[in-house]
Amino acid sequence: MPSLSWQCLHHRELDTATLYALLALRTQVFVVEQNCPYLETDGQDLLGDTCHLLARDEHGLVGYLRLLDPQRMDGEVVIGRVVIAASARGSGLGHQLMERALAECGQRWPGVPLYLSAQAHLQGYYGRYGFEPVTEVYLEDDIPHIGMRRAAGGQASG
Repeated sequence: MPSLSWQCLHHRELDTATLYALLALRTQVFVVEQNCPYLETDGQDLLGDTCHLLARDEHGLVGYLRLLDPQRMDGEVVIGRVVIAASARGSGLGHQLMERALAECGQRWPGVPLYLSAQAHLQGYYGRYGFEPVTEVYLEDDIPHIGMRRAAGGQASG
């Protein structure tokens, strides 16, 4: 796998090119590839202490997720928009992205529980990182999802 550079940026630290790149990647995967016509820019990217975790290789942005400010999310960090570029899938980048996300959350918001809305078929994947289902499966943009939470101080099961 090519060398990666990582950044976790508060939304105020995003420059125009970075914001454009992350919105382009999210739209490519969530709207185009998954064929879900919806407004991908949901108004939450630039609020409070929301942060953006970015993985780049020599070709550009290949992995991304955002961490929504727990002050605005009922006291939980909401991990969302987890995405890997098609060119980097199968490389283990998703695991690196989650490990870095958990480390960032622990550093920025120690002791705060984490929540994510996972595509239902990824329940086992997120379970490895200490997330447990807290909702029934539901449809979001015609894709089955499940709400999952990781308690404050939750452990990954490797």
